[in-house]
Amino acid sequence: MIENNEDGFRCGFVAIVGRPNVGKSTLLNALIGEKVSIVTPKPQTTRHRILGIDTRPAAQAVFVDTPGFHRSQPRAINRAMNRTAMGSISDADVVLMVVEALRWTGEDQDVLERCVESGLPVLIAVNKVDTVKPMTRLLPFLESVAGKADFEEVIPLSATRGTSLERLREAVFERLPEGPALFPGEMSSDRDERFRIAEIIREKLMLRLHQELPYGLTVGVEELERDSRLMRISAVVWVERTGQKAIVIGQGGSQLKACGQAAREEIEQIWGVKVHLQLWVKVRKKWSDSERALRDLGIDLQ
Repeated sequence: MIENNEDGFRCGFVAIVGRPNVGKSTLLNALIGEKVSIVTPKPQTTRHRILGIDTRPAAQAVFVDTPGFHRSQPRAINRAMNRTAMGSISDADVVLMVVEALRWTGEDQDVLERCVESGLPVLIAVNKVDTVKPMTRLLPFLESVAGKADFEEVIPLSATRGTSLERLREAVFERLPEGPALFPGEMSSDRDERFRIAEIIREKLMLRLHQELPYGLTVGVEELERDSRLMRISAVVWVERTGQKAIVIGQGGSQLKACGQAAREEIEQIWGVKVHLQLWVKVRKKWSDSERALRDLGIDLQ
């Protein structure tokens, strides 16, 4: 365990990297103890570099959630997300690579090569071990992963069930450099209300719109007013084609209404106020393949 003393305080950035759908955002939320990054079963849900700040008496770990790295880069948004993921490694003190239990793909290998090239300490979190049956299948996989590189540790865990999170946290803290905290202890994320609200709305849309690719829509908060009892939000859902607009709205507005209700309920729960949420759907053609459009819509272009 890290001792609590002023001279030995540790602080640094921890890049959470991996291919899509291995549970990076779920792991970040579990480590921070609250929802700072949205989660859906769709690949490439995370588009931004999101910080989750875990402050303890003797250390502060600034976890960096990143988009999943993938080989195919057909659009500007794919290329931007890959740059964001890889740029986070170059800025980190420790790399936390997340893989899925019993699965190792070519994309996992690509991520591993970039982690090793960084020359940084690399920890491997083998996630979703709660889905392995029988558990005797896990040990050979862990041994196989451990043999792929000179890792600091290989830690099997379940982000959804919270198993082995303390072991992972300690492994991270022990490898951070000594230095003062970078953020106030009460901060859990670097993202503001507008960003978090837009992401919650996008999450609800992605969970319901099974026909749509995750790149087909994004959300921007146009207006946000609040007092101690009420939050008024106006937001725009941007899509690329008129046909997508019809799908998002749904028959008689049913889809948009259901997504709006789910988002409103979560926002109320998080911020503890009543919420009045208005949603509009607008078309901006080929926004996901235009760096200018991505910049206008607030998507990271590192």
